[in-house]
Amino acid sequence: MTSLHIAVVDDEVDITRLLAGYLQSHGYRVSELASGAALMALMPSDPPDLVLLDLGLPGEDGFAIARQLREHWRCGLVIVSGRGDSIDKVVGLEVGADDYVTKPFDLRELLARIKAVCRRVSPAAALVTEPAAEPAVRTRWRFDRFELDTAARRLATQEGREVPLTSGEFDLLCVFVQHAARVLSRDFLLEATRGRESGPFDRTIDVQVGRLRKKLEVDPQAPQIIKSVRGAGYIFVPRVSAA
Repeated sequence: MTSLHIAVVDDEVDITRLLAGYLQSHGYRVSELASGAALMALMPSDPPDLVLLDLGLPGEDGFAIARQLREHWRCGLVIVSGRGDSIDKVVGLEVGADDYVTKPFDLRELLARIKAVCRRVSPAAALVTEPAAEPAVRTRWRFDRFELDTAARRLATQEGREVPLTSGEFDLLCVFVQHAARVLSRDFLLEATRGRESGPFDRTIDVQVGRLRKKLEVDPQAPQIIKSVRGAGYIFVPRVSAA
């Protein structure tokens, strides 16, 4: 099996070299890039499995790069930035980042977060470490006007139109579908989607729920699929059946 490909996008050469050396020592293939333009030039010919993106690139809007990446490519996206303000974190997650790490960072923690995102983005990678699924386990589910294929990591309308989801949004939706009609706390959802790599910033769940609502609900301001339960969390309302 080929090693996973990670693109490190940062204009600080010392940081890219540090990250490249550390990640290569753990079996990853690394591309060192100094700009968003270089990243976009790389994507068509050698798309990475995951991108580590610095927001503070000279003359470029890091959020715009993240948005462009998410609109056109399916890969993991971890923002690595010196901006530690909660607003920046929320915006980063809203534009599609799977995780947000502030500088200075601990290399071991960053590696753990990278592994967590790669497991969610790449089903093949997850199968290496997880027990084989039993043949009888169903992977296709219907709810409301949608069909969810957990094996193909695909959500589509019943008419066949695909609904693009980030890896984080997809994992969250899977948890909701598997626990339909039950009130789920933010802590439960955070643990179920991010496990031990999760941090105390549980606002990420609210952000991802908001993004899911925009893609699933007829009126995101009056949600009928994912409803809030005051003081308790969220509940997935539709009846779920095997496709």
